[in-house]
Amino acid sequence: MRFSQVDVFSSEPLRGNPVAVVHDADGVSDEQMAAFARWTNLSETTFLLPPTDPAADYRLRIWTPGGELPFAGHPTLGSAHAWLEAGGAPGGEDLVQECGAGLVRIRRRDGLSFAAPPLVRSGPVDPADVTRACRALGIAEADVVASEWIDNGPGWLGVLLADAAAVLALEPDWAAFGDLKIGVVGPYDEGPLAVELRAFCPGYGMPEDPVTGSLNAGVGQWLAGDRLPASYVASQGTVLQRAGRVHVLREGQEVWVGGDTRTTVTGTVDL
Repeated sequence: MRFSQVDVFSSEPLRGNPVAVVHDADGVSDEQMAAFARWTNLSETTFLLPPTDPAADYRLRIWTPGGELPFAGHPTLGSAHAWLEAGGAPGGEDLVQECGAGLVRIRRRDGLSFAAPPLVRSGPVDPADVTRACRALGIAEADVVASEWIDNGPGWLGVLLADAAAVLALEPDWAAFGDLKIGVVGPYDEGPLAVELRAFCPGYGMPEDPVTGSLNAGVGQWLAGDRLPASYVASQGTVLQRAGRVHVLREGQEVWVGGDTRTTVTGTVDL
């Protein structure tokens, strides 16, 4: 089977978040998918399949080393890039991806961007969960400016801190996370970058995800056009020596999340 590894969300080589993409994977079993995802040890590994919905161009299954996800952002863009590069021809102007979260639109304007899927959980965070999150992040509850459930599949609990420096200074207590997946955001005072993000998800087999499309989508649905501009660039991965740049745009009630994509590895895989 054809194999691609695509770097997502950085214009600099090897500074984004890689996704492993297996093409024409309709003969691959769930057990093989899970085993290969563990073997690549990347934050996500994806499998391109024929769609079951006639409105979709292709179907995508997304796996972490710890299990399958209904949706994730950087795998969506990286897999769309790989599908197009392999000769995929969308039925319309936009690509339509079928995944566990339903149909996701991906447009090709100055690169690729996806329409943030509806949140499966939103609204205020229970005080007990805020306490748990602060314990896991190693901060006081008074340090939290705001919190919100921004879960579009992976389970994100969003935490807003006072500034980007506070986000970069975090030293999490991994043993305190339990089943929490926490996305933390803090604003920059000036410059081309609006915010710094970090994504903590040890339950998925990766303590910190380098650059996270699903989290940026949830943050955009939560904060864009309110505490943040309707259009902005987010930084992520700084503490992991990455240079993730995620472009977020709110158009009415719709949020688009995009960034650079670049193939770094091609070949074949024998599962």
